[in-house]
Amino acid sequence: MTKNEIENETRNDTRDEAWDETRSETSDETVPVDLRGRAVLSLRKKQEFRTHLFVYVVVNAALIVMWAVTGAHSFWPIFPMLGWGIGLIFHAQDVYGRREISEEEIRREMEHLR
Repeated sequence: MTKNEIENETRNDTRDEAWDETRSETSDETVPVDLRGRAVLSLRKKQEFRTHLFVYVVVNAALIVMWAVTGAHSFWPIFPMLGWGIGLIFHAQDVYGRREISEEEIRREMEHLR
């Protein structure tokens, strides 16, 4: 190996170690970056779901008002409510229903594939 290659490898090793842990902004506690990143991602997903739910309620309320003002014959807002509601259910399942894959499940799958 050349001197430059050794320096680059050393620099990369140091950079990797620096990314292993970080200081929490709210305390002096050291938190693994991977865990912090997952927590931030989870919070963003929950926030996006709440926004999606709010928009769903507001838009469908407006559709119901339009239906009521225009004569209230057959309840046509049910069609967009059901269609969009299915998407909302899948969004909720993605945010709140998923669980982490355990090491035991990974081991069993690896054994199954042998």
